[in-house]
Amino acid sequence: MAPMLVLAVAAGICLYTYLGYPVILRVLSLVRRTQRSRVLPSAWPRISIQLPVFNEAEVIAATLEQILTLDYPPDRRQILVVSDASSDRTHEIVRSFAGRGVELLCQPRRQGKTAAENAARQHLTGEIIINTDASVRIHRDAVKHLVAAFRDPTVGVASARDVSVAHLDAAANAGESTYVGYEMWVRDMETAVDGIVGASGCLYAIHADLHVLPVPAALSRDFSAALTARTHGRRAVSVPDALCYVPRSSSLHQEYRRKVRTITRGLATLAHNRGLLNPLRHGVFAWMLFSHKVCRWLVPWALVASFAAMGALAVTAVWARIALAAALALGALAGIAWVRPPGERLPRLLSLPAYVAAGNVAVLHAWLRFLAGRSAPVWEPTRRGALN
Repeated sequence: MAPMLVLAVAAGICLYTYLGYPVILRVLSLVRRTQRSRVLPSAWPRISIQLPVFNEAEVIAATLEQILTLDYPPDRRQILVVSDASSDRTHEIVRSFAGRGVELLCQPRRQGKTAAENAARQHLTGEIIINTDASVRIHRDAVKHLVAAFRDPTVGVASARDVSVAHLDAAANAGESTYVGYEMWVRDMETAVDGIVGASGCLYAIHADLHVLPVPAALSRDFSAALTARTHGRRAVSVPDALCYVPRSSSLHQEYRRKVRTITRGLATLAHNRGLLNPLRHGVFAWMLFSHKVCRWLVPWALVASFAAMGALAVTAVWARIALAAALALGALAGIAWVRPPGERLPRLLSLPAYVAAGNVAVLHAWLRFLAGRSAPVWEPTRRGALN
C-alpha cells in the first residue's frame, strides 16, 4: 500500500506541474485576462542596453553590429558592455566600437555575472535598462516592444519571447527547442493572469529604479528582477512581439553545467525572496511562483520516489515491471546520448530523452549544492555558436 501511495503522490506532482498548472492558468486567463496595448509610444525614453560578457572575442563584434542596427533612436540609447575580467581579445574588440557609442566597463577580477551587473549600475543612464546576452540575436523591433510595455504603469519588468533556433553547428539539440516553446507558452498565460515569475536572461527590460536595487552576487538577477518588481507592487510581463533568437546548445554536457549553475542560483534567489510564497499576502502570484518554480524543482525528487516505488511494486505487479523497464529503456537512451562524442548530431530518439534526463539530474545536482551551502559555479557564458 505504501509504494502505491508514494507512486500516486509522485505522479500527481509531475502531472500537476507540467499539465495541471498550465490547464488552470488557461482557465484563469479567460477570466482574469489583462489588456495589453500594442500602441507604441510617440516619444521614446532613454534606455541603457547592458551586455555582460566573459571572453566573447569570437562573437562580440557581430553582436555589437547587430545591436547597433536595432530600431531605436540612437540619441536615446546607451550601449554598455560589462566585462567580467575577460582575458581574450574582448576588450580590444569592444574598444574598436567606441566611436560608434559603445562603452566598456572592465571588472578587475572575475566575480560572476551578477557582481558585474551590480558594478555597472552607477554607469547606466537610461530610464529603462535592457539586459541581453552576447550569444543571442535580437529582432530589430524587439526593444521598442519591450519599452512599449512600460506604458502600463503596473509593469516593472518586460521579458522577451525566446525563440529557439538552429545554428551553423548541425548538432543543435531538438529537446531544448521543445522545452523553450513550452516555457514561452506558460509565460504568455501567466502574463494574462497576473504576471510572470521570472524574466528571460537572454533579453529583458526593467525600470531603472528597480534595477539599481542591489542583488547579492550569489543570486540570479533575471529571476530576481521579476520578484523585485512584485515586492515593489509592480508586475513582470512577457512580451510576445519582442523576439529574441537563441541558438540551441550543441553540447548536452554544456547544457547540463548551465542548468546546474542557473538552478543553484534560482534556489538561492527563491530562498532569499521566500516571503513571496505567502498566499495570504501575495495571492495568485504566490500560487504561480510555487507552481512554476517550486513544483518544477520538486519533479526530479518525485521521479526518484516513483522509481523506488515501482521497484518495490515490480516484485508482484506485472504492470510495474513493464513501467520500470520502459523507464530504464529511456534512461539507457539518455545514457547513449551522454557518451556520444561532443558536437555529434543527436537523432530526436536520443535528444528528447537525453534533454529530459540531463535536466532532471541537473536539478538534483543543484539541490545538493544548495542544501550543502555551496554557491553556484562561477558564471561561464554558454557558447552557442553563430546563427544561420
